[in-house]
Amino acid sequence: MDLLFTIGSFVVALAILIAVHEFGHFWVARRLGVRVLRFSIGFGKALARWQRRPDGTEYVIAMIPLGGYVKMLDEREEEVPEALLDQAFNRQPLWKRTAIVAAGPLFNLLFAIFAYWAVFMAGDTGLKPVVGTVEPASIAAESGFRPGDELIQVGDRAARSWETAVFAVTVEAMDGADLSVRVRDDRGEERVLVVPGGVIADLAEEPNLLDHLGLEPSRPQIPPVIGEIVPGEAADQAGLQVGDRILSAGGVPVTSWQAWVEMVRDRPGEPMQLDVERDGAVVRDLAVTPRVIDSGGERVGRIGAGVDVPEDLMAGYLVKVSYGPVEAMSEAVGKTVEMSALMLRVMGRMLVGEASVRNLSGPITIAEAAGRTASYGLDSFVKFLAIVSISLGILNLLPIPVLDGGHLLFFFVEWIKGSPLSEEAQLQGQKVGFVLLAALMTLAFYVDLSRLLG
Repeated sequence: MDLLFTIGSFVVALAILIAVHEFGHFWVARRLGVRVLRFSIGFGKALARWQRRPDGTEYVIAMIPLGGYVKMLDEREEEVPEALLDQAFNRQPLWKRTAIVAAGPLFNLLFAIFAYWAVFMAGDTGLKPVVGTVEPASIAAESGFRPGDELIQVGDRAARSWETAVFAVTVEAMDGADLSVRVRDDRGEERVLVVPGGVIADLAEEPNLLDHLGLEPSRPQIPPVIGEIVPGEAADQAGLQVGDRILSAGGVPVTSWQAWVEMVRDRPGEPMQLDVERDGAVVRDLAVTPRVIDSGGERVGRIGAGVDVPEDLMAGYLVKVSYGPVEAMSEAVGKTVEMSALMLRVMGRMLVGEASVRNLSGPITIAEAAGRTASYGLDSFVKFLAIVSISLGILNLLPIPVLDGGHLLFFFVEWIKGSPLSEEAQLQGQKVGFVLLAALMTLAFYVDLSRLLG
């Protein structure tokens, strides 16, 4: 994937989500009569700034796009003229301060609802929930799954696409209970299969859970037709041409592009005799020798050829699920609630040692996901924004000083004791919060680098 495209997608995603979060603080503060001095997207040196009027809010776009802030009038930060004391944040009653602080995470959750609503209205496209292959002797095989089975319901959730089926299994796996799956075979007969709870509980953290159960979705076979030749590489030297269809290699029939790729990778430096179909005629005994390259310490073959993917390849394998405005909103709210609950459960499991820190995602992983989903299309990118927005909202609500949740914790203590915490206590809390946040960010970077380096 192009690095600049990935970085650009990451920056756009961050800018949108930070703007949503900070706008929540800004909008509620303004509505409750608090003067906002600055609204900044990013930290550090200002790249652009403007004001509608000299005494109005200053809007800033700063150099480091890893956060943002809303600066409000506050006596704890600077001297406030007596005429403006009623507009200072620190002079507001507890309920107003609580509403302003809580608005940032709340707007992130509302953004996720809106994003899902838009996707569900336009139509959410995914793979049909049809089993393509069942790995022999796998958990799925022992549970009775067969190729051609269509997943209808997983637990209490309808399986409208392969993606929703994976999500449903992931949620159910957290409980460790036996999982019932209703399927329909290619003859239209339905049956209920049961996957043992202990088995799926052990796999709850796996990103491709159904794959680990031994299930793969039904996908089309890509024809072994060459769509690109790299000049000077082995394919070019052998005389292969764009449009050639590989019929056999070394006398072994080639049925798909994936099978052809595996043949090439498994034969570094070994000559192969090819039969190809070209312009309706068969060309025999073309000799190609895959060039030897190193891939993660393994010797593999490469010939420098790309695939020609038919435009209608996925026709019949995709399903588009769409709803009317009211039903889409209901689905969007439900999806946001479910995702929020899942994230909280995973965080809780990590805290008590029942889940691995591999579940953490740092900037590198998020950037890769931003670029990948943006390359898939607008609907995938919007769903990615929804998930990250939920994560941002939930993370900011954690009771860690320096985060919104930490401020809300201070407000809760103030409500209990009837007076604010001392400035010294709040300062010490902020220091602890910085240490915890720095440790969390360091761990996320470590997990990212470990994942990147294998």
